[in-house]
Amino acid sequence: MPLSRRQLTLLVLLTLIWGVNWPIMKLGVTGFPPLSFRTLSMWLGLPVLAAVLVQRREPFTIARAHWRELGVLTVLNMLFWHTLAILAVQSLSSGRAAILGYTMPVFSAVIGALWFQQRLPARAWGGVLAAALGVVLLLWHEVISLTGRPLGVAMMLAAAAVWAVGTQRMRRTTMPASTLTISFWMTLLTALWMTLLSVVFERGAWSAPSPAVWAAIVYNALGVFAFAQVVWLMLARDLPPIASTLSVMFIPVLGVFSGALWLGEVLHWQDWAAVALVVVAIATVLWPAGKGNTPLRA
Repeated sequence: MPLSRRQLTLLVLLTLIWGVNWPIMKLGVTGFPPLSFRTLSMWLGLPVLAAVLVQRREPFTIARAHWRELGVLTVLNMLFWHTLAILAVQSLSSGRAAILGYTMPVFSAVIGALWFQQRLPARAWGGVLAAALGVVLLLWHEVISLTGRPLGVAMMLAAAAVWAVGTQRMRRTTMPASTLTISFWMTLLTALWMTLLSVVFERGAWSAPSPAVWAAIVYNALGVFAFAQVVWLMLARDLPPIASTLSVMFIPVLGVFSGALWLGEVLHWQDWAAVALVVVAIATVLWPAGKGNTPLRA
């Protein structure tokens, strides 16, 4: 299905905000406890989400019959991702952590086809293969260093795989609640979880954040949790999974190049080749289907 102008605008903003957030997160967790960093960001973002709900007159309530579904969606879409990703970004370069995290579209396509009987045309599989090859190229010069950091790699890949399942479940949820309401409760539950982890594992390392860390925390609170996370869930719920996932494959590319610009991470020819492959992957989803072509569907 083609994207509307509003969806395309949100997708571009989502890509920019999430893409540059990877080096910002790397800066934020350098010398500051990662779980506490994520916890502060969530608690600062929650009042903004609540204010938007009030302004839009959206109900906060979710019927008790749907609490279990809310819990499952929270675990699959947020708990695993936000816990594992923020820990992994400490040991990996920001760009490469983004690449590993955004193997999610490949996981999502395979899971959708095998688990949810999602029919994918050849064009979509071509996009998946192009994206996967782009990931391999971007990791080309990291193989040696990654072998010394197996835990960080494993955490990012596990987070991506679980997030892929969550995206598929979000697409198919029957909860009679707005995406904004669901996002608020998912963020609140995840904030409570992250608070518990930070108290148990990082209490002895707490210190006052520096101005740079505060800036990263505020960016995550407003940009990620008050905007990008909600937009992503909206796209995952409204669009076919292959479109909502492959469409954001430019995020790790932006993460790589913003990391190179801000953090001095070295780029190679494989990075440039991967950009072209990721653009091809995006085009397979965003380019309108012509006559005789089967449009992408869930």
